[in-house]
Amino acid sequence: MAFSAAVSNYSPRILPATAFASGTTAKRQICTLPSQCCSLSLLQRLPLWRMTLASQRGKRMSSSIRVEASVTDISVVKSTEEVNLPRGDMWSVHKFGGTCVGTSQRIKNVADIIINDDSERKLVVVSAMSKVTDMMYDLIFKAQSRDDSYVSALDAVLEKHRLTAHDLLDGDELASFLSRLHHDVNNLKAMLRAIYIAGHATESFTDFVVGHGELWSAQMLSSVIRKNGIDASWMDTREVLIVNPTSSNQVDPDFLESERRLEKWFSQNPSKTIVATGFIASTPQNIPTTLKRDGSDFSAAIMGALFRARQVTIWTDVNGVYSADPRKVSDAVILRTLSYQEAWEMSYFGANVLHPRTISPVMRYSIPIVIRNIFNLSDPGTTICHRTMTEDEDDNTVESPVKGFATIDNLALINVEGTGMAGVPGTASTIFGAVKDVGANVIMISQASSEHSVCFAVPEKEVKAVAEALQSRFRQALDAGRLSQVAIIPNCSILATVGQKMASTPGVSATLFNALAKANVNIQAIAQGCSEYNITVVIKREDCIRALTAVHSRFYHSRTTIAMGIIGPGLIGGTLLDQLRDQAAVLKEEFNIDLRVMGITGSRTMLLSDVGVDLSQWRELLKGKGEVASLEKFTQHVHGNHFIPNTVLVDCTADSNVASCYHDWLRKGIHVITPNKKANSGPLDQYLKLRALQRKSYTHYFYEATVGAGLPIVSTLRGLLETGDKILRIEGIFSGTLSYIFNSFIGTRSFSEVVAEAKEAGYTEPDPRDDLSGMDVARKVIILARESGLKLELSDVPVQSLVPEPLRASACAEEFMKQLQLFDQDWAKERKEAEEAGEVLRYVGVVDAVNRKGNVQLRRYKKEHPFAQLSGSDNIIAFTTKRYEKQPLIVRGPGAGAQVTAGGIFSDILRLASYLGAPS
Repeated sequence: MAFSAAVSNYSPRILPATAFASGTTAKRQICTLPSQCCSLSLLQRLPLWRMTLASQRGKRMSSSIRVEASVTDISVVKSTEEVNLPRGDMWSVHKFGGTCVGTSQRIKNVADIIINDDSERKLVVVSAMSKVTDMMYDLIFKAQSRDDSYVSALDAVLEKHRLTAHDLLDGDELASFLSRLHHDVNNLKAMLRAIYIAGHATESFTDFVVGHGELWSAQMLSSVIRKNGIDASWMDTREVLIVNPTSSNQVDPDFLESERRLEKWFSQNPSKTIVATGFIASTPQNIPTTLKRDGSDFSAAIMGALFRARQVTIWTDVNGVYSADPRKVSDAVILRTLSYQEAWEMSYFGANVLHPRTISPVMRYSIPIVIRNIFNLSDPGTTICHRTMTEDEDDNTVESPVKGFATIDNLALINVEGTGMAGVPGTASTIFGAVKDVGANVIMISQASSEHSVCFAVPEKEVKAVAEALQSRFRQALDAGRLSQVAIIPNCSILATVGQKMASTPGVSATLFNALAKANVNIQAIAQGCSEYNITVVIKREDCIRALTAVHSRFYHSRTTIAMGIIGPGLIGGTLLDQLRDQAAVLKEEFNIDLRVMGITGSRTMLLSDVGVDLSQWRELLKGKGEVASLEKFTQHVHGNHFIPNTVLVDCTADSNVASCYHDWLRKGIHVITPNKKANSGPLDQYLKLRALQRKSYTHYFYEATVGAGLPIVSTLRGLLETGDKILRIEGIFSGTLSYIFNSFIGTRSFSEVVAEAKEAGYTEPDPRDDLSGMDVARKVIILARESGLKLELSDVPVQSLVPEPLRASACAEEFMKQLQLFDQDWAKERKEAEEAGEVLRYVGVVDAVNRKGNVQLRRYKKEHPFAQLSGSDNIIAFTTKRYEKQPLIVRGPGAGAQVTAGGIFSDILRLASYLGAPS
């Protein structure tokens, strides 16, 4: 009780640590302390404090120690006349964060920057050395947890600064700093001991302890500057900056009182270079406090305003403000200028810019803030200032109306909904009153004009308390049915699009939403203020990076990046991979298209890559580093890279099992490109289901190569239909293989000889019966018929097979080829009859749209007919329509071969890139 009583009545007025500073022009009087109790021998030396400790055992006393700190006015005997504080452009303000002063070498670098600044006067705001503030908070935590290791932890803090001082200083400067350091540490030991005994630390006590890091770094830096021959004073900003704590764990600067105290401080410490402590300040009652989050930046801005400085430079470890988080968007760019409002908006939504409160003091006096990289002095950084009306008028470049994008993760959306809300005054007040009562922070609010619902976003860790409060507050309305629900949508993120020019640029919202739609990102809520500086959307957290990448690409015309998976690296797929390899550099440099093959899979082996397969050696990698193929794992890998907003799977097989996956892929937002005819010529109900899904989503399904390899058959048909033409008949030679065979089946050559030649040249399938059966042509006829609006099944199309009936059951292709020559006479007779009539044989497919049917058969055409003019493996398709009824529209060209088929697939890939935002 004697210890408690003595401290309760004790109110020391003693010299602050700043009284030991060298290089000052004022002499300070020391008030001695009475020694009232031996137990207080350490506490009596605490600077700036008045303590009240309550006994833990008293019946009516608090069980904790309550400590109030008081920064006292210091009587000063001046040896010179009072000096007025000059204000204006002669001052430049620099702020250096903990990383910038993290080591002795970095402190030297900071000193060099200050020395080389040619401003007439300089104010430098410094944070504590890197990690020191965390170490100081840890001291408080350990002490109030009654963890004895706080003593060794404090010793580590002392040693860190002692070693740094030995690296930087010598002589009297070193001795003076070490004296102050040991003085402070001894005081801290006494304070921490008091906390240890009480098991509790007040906020003011905590603020006083953690602020020592700034005191020490400011003292060391000012000493280093003086060591280089520059007159410099250091400022304990608790003697100057006065702030009023608010109820929202923030502080409001008292500029009038701070200006009065600054003038008094400067009259006692006139200097052209001042090193001030960041982060710390005092209340109007002279109680030490801090400026809370990003306090050192805030200190620099307040100081800039107090001095009316020319500019405030915030030194950090990045080159400036990026258009998006470069950890999420690889091609984010440095923004050379930002308006105050843009910086404000971006920082609120989580961008690594500045705290919004940092901007307020400098806005008042139009003081620019420059953000620069201390590790890259050649970079000019980002300037935050007022945007002038003439900005960029003389610049021929087109600037995006959007300056940047920012995201906030780990949010939940709360939706309060019900018909009883409409037109009822006070509903919103009741909702947000309940939110306020639980201390939750509302990030975003959205309400429909019908007043049927209000939704808002809160941090996920607070959503349970908010929901319970709302359920309780609206229990009667919920039971009566006036409110239908208080719903929680978890796992959300916010994406904010920021730009001052958005307000005067039509179409920004449309471009934003279109980019999100094409990236298959669903928007759950939208908010936009009437200033139009910001459009905010709430999306699923899992979509956040993909959405950010997609919108950044659209507005900054950066590369359209597509994650690709190639299925079937055989003849067609392998040729496509080689074409991608040869064209990749040109696409990147000239067209801003980045096609990254994230995986290649065959039926047995697959190759996966996190950054993109090296296509210069994909065959070797597939063979040497491939793993057992799994189509499910392959799909998850290719689609799982959230840094690439768009995914496409390219199916180069003829496998119906792979084709059956298309619907699921499209539903998941994966684009599909294929020459595989199985999906579009398979069961009609599955085809209709697939096309319906494609039409109602922003996921693309391209299949040009299914009909004409590299020829634009499907796109031509669609163009006719979309422009209002009516299809009457489509007739064509759709098989390059059969075109080659019948173009070569002339003179005295036998049919078996021509088929063998086609097989040797690679025109046929390994088993020529697959081509001669006519089923490949029948599938193409079905595809075109369905594109024309006919609902036909494959079984509805009669097909004339060119495989003799006795050979259809041959065991293998080799046996079939041996037996085929037995039927050469029959084919010779067919050819002779045609020649005698002045005709040629052609194998054709027909879509009869008028009679709604199709067929595949061997037909004879006059030698002057376009179908008779073919050579090699060319295809030819004639479209007879209402517009082209007398003279059909004809498309002709190579219809077989790996190069042209792969080229057709490649064309679809580039069409997809164009749809996704690549420049056309």
